[in-house]
Amino acid sequence: MHTMRQRIVQCLSPAGLHRMAYTEWGDPKNCRVLICVHGLGRCGRDFDFIAEALAEEYRVVCPDVVGRGRSDWLKVKALYEVPQYAADMITLIARLDVERVDWLGSSMGGLIGMGLAAQENTPIGRLVLNDVGPVVAVASLQRIDQTLGKAPRFDSFADAEKYIRLVSATFGKLTDAQWHHLTEHVVRTAADGKIEMRYDPGIAEPARKTLQLCQGKDLELWPLYDAIRCPTLVLRGAQSDLLLPETVAKMAGRGPHAKIVEIPDVGHAPMLMNEGQVAVVREFLLAA
Repeated sequence: MHTMRQRIVQCLSPAGLHRMAYTEWGDPKNCRVLICVHGLGRCGRDFDFIAEALAEEYRVVCPDVVGRGRSDWLKVKALYEVPQYAADMITLIARLDVERVDWLGSSMGGLIGMGLAAQENTPIGRLVLNDVGPVVAVASLQRIDQTLGKAPRFDSFADAEKYIRLVSATFGKLTDAQWHHLTEHVVRTAADGKIEMRYDPGIAEPARKTLQLCQGKDLELWPLYDAIRCPTLVLRGAQSDLLLPETVAKMAGRGPHAKIVEIPDVGHAPMLMNEGQVAVVREFLLAA
């Protein structure tokens, strides 16, 4: 059993300072670092299983993107966008005192990774995009719009878990223990005893604006993807409505010419909580 460390790093936005929480696994002196970044309404504890599985080979670092988990909430909600998240990650990498990291990003975490991997002199050595790419299907944006920031408050943890199972049904077949884990770190008990989501409802505001700007069309980021030069693996949930088969086919043939692996019986997104999914990621990351 590897021990997990909980840390905080201070970051800067145009609205002032905020703290970003992260969990860390493995040897803190290991210069081989894997950063795992979660999806829009999730948190860094989603990666506990894969972090523990990779902790022999890597120092695994799993941040709570600002506005989620144990991290601070931003005063200016318009800043909940990829440029701010990417800046925070560069601050985190500086704190870790390494020149190079590998990156595993689920959904939003993958978009942040793409944004950083596309830069000249990027610190990202290997990139894993978990069910996300340079085309975000408008149907998935509309689905996110219906739930993000609109969660009710609950009378009990059991009710909260039922809600998480419902809105996250596309994660696929998970055990009761896994659903419990995926619920306990994204909810908290409020002062009045009710259970509520642990993210700032304001994270939904920029997402809604993006949906309006799309005007019913898919969100396309091909110039970003085409600028990526590092080895790239794309995991696609076989039933995903966010990352479509025609997008991954193009991703294999341009930019970094990503390796594609489809995960059966899952939509958006594979949660990397079983050994088969972890093995795919490990094999790619540790390839010579």
